[in-house]
Amino acid sequence: MARVRKRKMKNRVSGRAGIILTVICLILAVVAVIAVLYLSGYRYVKYRFQEGYSVKFVGVVDKNGNPVSGKISYNGKSDKDGLTATVNEKDGTIVYNNGQTYKGETHDLIKHGRGVLTFDNGDVYEGTFIADHITGEGKFTYANGDVYEGPVKDAVREGSGKYTYAGGDVYEGDFVNGIREGKGKFTSADGASYEGDFKNNKKHGSGVYVYTDGSRYEGEFADDMKSGNGTYTYANGESYVGEFRHNTLWGFGTYTWPDGRVYTGYFEDGVPVRVDSAGRESSAEASPDTDTAAEEN
Repeated sequence: MARVRKRKMKNRVSGRAGIILTVICLILAVVAVIAVLYLSGYRYVKYRFQEGYSVKFVGVVDKNGNPVSGKISYNGKSDKDGLTATVNEKDGTIVYNNGQTYKGETHDLIKHGRGVLTFDNGDVYEGTFIADHITGEGKFTYANGDVYEGPVKDAVREGSGKYTYAGGDVYEGDFVNGIREGKGKFTSADGASYEGDFKNNKKHGSGVYVYTDGSRYEGEFADDMKSGNGTYTYANGESYVGEFRHNTLWGFGTYTWPDGRVYTGYFEDGVPVRVDSAGRESSAEASPDTDTAAEEN
């Protein structure tokens, strides 16, 4: 019995020793792998930013500890939370898991400086980046063929820029929050143009509209239409100075013909009318050809 007990005790000790030896071997193997990776330049680096998010890097660094190539991930209070990417600082390329690709200058593994960002839908931005934001001067080339050149803030058109449409229309002027707002000039592909005030992407305020036939309107606009006081000079030499409403002659005004005839009075829906002492309206004998006065765009 004593021999049996001694044998069991010996087996237990031997088993424990084997387990301990195995654990030691695993630890040594892990340490060896870490050592090899460390000697090969692999590191874990984490950058924190004031906006409340961080960027983690795992990969190869240079002799100064700066990331060279590897994987990054965004974490924290940011619209990029959960975003990952493959980084190659040698050629300044970052390939994101959302389909975007960046090539350019970086700082702490985020876009900063000059660069080119290609979106997953085919749009391309080339210009300035500040702290990972599309902000500064740049050029957007859209997948549909449109092109914008000018200042942007957080990827939105902001300031004085130029937008060229794929169909040939061109707008040069002010943008606010991505839309035409302020002073600008819109030139259609057919040659017509408007220069003046814009509001909410529409002609609104004072401006000059020149038609393809040479006719010209200078005056007030509201909600993309001639509305208020203005002067319309027709290509055939006729002219009207007075009030407009809904893109046509409406209100008090003076219509002049090239032969010297002049009508001063009231117009409704492009037609001159007379009001007698009883307040009754009737069409005036002299009726201008106001078809072109209602044309626009």
